[in-house]
Amino acid sequence: MKKILILAVGLLLALSASAQERKTVRGFDGGMMVHSGFLKGTLAPIAYEAQGAPKGIGGVIRLHLGDHFRVGSEGYVSTLAQRGNGSYLQYGWGGLLADAYFVTGRFQPYAGLTLGGGSMKTLLMFEEPASAWLPVDGTVYHRQGFLAVDPFIGCDFIVSGPMHLTLKADWLCAFGGGSLLPSGPRIYFGFLFYH
Repeated sequence: MKKILILAVGLLLALSASAQERKTVRGFDGGMMVHSGFLKGTLAPIAYEAQGAPKGIGGVIRLHLGDHFRVGSEGYVSTLAQRGNGSYLQYGWGGLLADAYFVTGRFQPYAGLTLGGGSMKTLLMFEEPASAWLPVDGTVYHRQGFLAVDPFIGCDFIVSGPMHLTLKADWLCAFGGGSLLPSGPRIYFGFLFYH
């Protein structure tokens, strides 16, 4: 997987450098997005079934190469609350992306792929403390890194030339380590600014 990631990074950098030499860089865009969705999965080492709607935020920045291709990077932080007592699964991930798009009227559909990685932090409390500021028995804490492949589709609504609203869906696939994060579809909504 590391070889594939290194190859993809090298390919994206080579495409970007080649495009700049031929003056095919047509601009750039970037912005912020919030997301939610539905995630589900089992944390195998403790046989815990995690599920629910995550809440998160992040952003993207892309170079436009030609009329239909973009390369750039994105990164997000997502928190999946559990058990109603402050327990959570939180992960941050990001990477390099490439996507293709076209414009039809005020809509700009796109599809692409992000390759990268991230880290998941798990804090699960199975018991309640006797009083404030005392240790809690039955608590699990774990942190691990992962490699990520994140396919996505979406559509921008062109409000004006420099301002777009975007709606995107993805499915983050994590690789590596023992217990991998719960997976499922996420829906993103955000504002992008084009130049």
